[in-house]
Amino acid sequence: MKDFVISESKNKEAVLVGLITQEQNEEQVKEYLDELAFLAETAGIAPGKKFTQKLDKPNPVTFVGTGKLQEIKQYMEDNELDLVIFDDELSPKQIRNIEKELQVKILDRTSLILDIFAMRAQTAYAKTQVELAQYQYVLPRLTRLWTHLDRQRGGGAMMRGVGETQLETDRRIVTDKIAKLKEDLKGIDKQMASQRKNRGKMVRVALVGYTNVGKSTLMNLLSKSEVFAENKLFATLDTTVRKVIIDNLPFLLSDTVGFIRKLPTNLVESFKSTLDEVREADLLLHVVDISHPNFEEQIEIVNKTLLEIDKEEKPTILIFNKADAFTYKPKDEDDLTPRTKENVSLDELKQSWMNKMHDDCIFISAKQKMNIDELKSMLYERVKAIHIARYPYNDFLFQKYEEDVE
Repeated sequence: MKDFVISESKNKEAVLVGLITQEQNEEQVKEYLDELAFLAETAGIAPGKKFTQKLDKPNPVTFVGTGKLQEIKQYMEDNELDLVIFDDELSPKQIRNIEKELQVKILDRTSLILDIFAMRAQTAYAKTQVELAQYQYVLPRLTRLWTHLDRQRGGGAMMRGVGETQLETDRRIVTDKIAKLKEDLKGIDKQMASQRKNRGKMVRVALVGYTNVGKSTLMNLLSKSEVFAENKLFATLDTTVRKVIIDNLPFLLSDTVGFIRKLPTNLVESFKSTLDEVREADLLLHVVDISHPNFEEQIEIVNKTLLEIDKEEKPTILIFNKADAFTYKPKDEDDLTPRTKENVSLDELKQSWMNKMHDDCIFISAKQKMNIDELKSMLYERVKAIHIARYPYNDFLFQKYEEDVE
């Protein structure tokens, strides 16, 4: 799939475009474009000027209005730029029309995420999953991607026929490739299912959460291993499973791919076997970046994605990470404007809806190793309860061990 990645545009500046609609207000769009900029940086692209427009819904022909499109075109010509990234998935028709008008390379959020996944994939399994998602994205867009057909179509009816035949051939090649990749994944899925079965009946715990919230750093702390951790989106693609022992209690801990808003459906489908670790987990550790201004929305996005993966609700502990990075702006006494979430302290947050969660939430800093011992104690109790429910005769052994420790 080298032909479909954006390596030729790396280290270049890109214009970012988003829409303010009935579904997403101005504040949300600002955050979404900031995230799009982070995605661009992760892909090696320098994010540049951000364009936004208020519309009831995206223009079905050009996504933004014609006036805004001309404004973007003028800016790109003035600054000699050749890459625009849109913060939504564009239809093949929209891409064709925008490219025809701007005469530059167009990416949407989906193709950008797919490219990052292609860059991050390390194992054959992850590479196969990403390649399948790429081909599924490409199939309805072949008329845009195979630009050599444009020259063939310029030679009258005979050449148009050649172009159409070539397009049908290309479509058949891609369709066959998709079928082969699906078969390859079935074979790998069977191997991985067998591996999971061979792990026995140990309690399984899975780390889940939005991308870049610190899951891999926490994994390293709990398992005393060196899982790759980086301050970039989708640093982890392949599920990592480690055996963890707290006191006398062993269990399996898995680190899964991070979620993100507007995650391409093809990617969720392609990575469904990787996410079997989530389906088969006895306990979920939902890691949240408490320092993020919209962490509550991120929680909702993760919960929604989890429901797509597995309809069954599982026992979950909310781990509010990066507590050391939490900041707020206290209001002056004479400031009579309404309070915003920027004015709420961490202590006040703890007394909000989180206060009702009791042992189902904890505030930590994996980076600063803050409250890690408390987290381990919480994990021990939860895993022990699951283990005893599965093996009731082990209750006596746990009691004897704890008495000996005391």
